Amino acid sequence: MSDPVQPITLPPIEDPQQEGEWLKQALQKWLDEAFIPEKVNADIAQQAAQIFVRQRLEGENDLGALVVAIVTEMQAFDFSDSFYGEFAIANAVSDLILDSLGYERCCGQS
Repeated sequence: MSDPVQPITLPPIEDPQQEGEWLKQALQKWLDEAFIPEKVNADIAQQAAQIFVRQRLEGENDLGALVVAIVTEMQAFDFSDSFYGEFAIANAVSDLILDSLGYERCCGQS
């Protein structure tokens, strides 16, 4: 039997503006490359980055909880002009964060 994946705790936020801008740019790049560049991708990336930074500023550092917050809050976003939805966006944010921390996404280990 395999061991459960341990929670991933991010270090406390030091520069919210820089962290938010990095995530916004990385997510928009991912969205543009995963399918086709669309204006709505910038809006999606901006909204997801705002949610992420706000949650971090409120003290949330658990990556799983941050993903759930993005899914929950992105449900209010109008995805009608996009091929994506809130779950794809939250998963992409998680993947980008894991990549930036040097984690293997398949196994949850660095």
